[in-house]
Amino acid sequence: QVQLVESGGGLVQAGESLRLSCTASGSILSINAMSWYRQAPGKQRELVATITAAGNTNYADSVKGRFTISRVNAVNTMYLRMNSLKPEDTAVYYCNTAIRGYYPWGRGTQVTVSS
Repeated sequence: QVQLVESGGGLVQAGESLRLSCTASGSILSINAMSWYRQAPGKQRELVATITAAGNTNYADSVKGRFTISRVNAVNTMYLRMNSLKPEDTAVYYCNTAIRGYYPWGRGTQVTVSS
């Protein structure tokens, strides 16, 4: 069974940066369109960014220009670089394929941005 593991979250102040990592058992990251999602308390899980197998990227309007999704197939890892963080970015961040929930969700990584 595929396991997704997110890491890199933490507590930061507004304006600071973080880089999240997503690793997976098996080589799924290189053959699938992969996405980052986030879920804030009391809200539904939302799509943040997607990267296709060809390397094309898409972002939610709320993070466009501040977040960058990338992948390194050689180490089977996907990243989310988050700059200029805002309190509204506070959420648990998850990775999965671009088909939401295609694989079992991991535990996610908590990102908390203080004002």
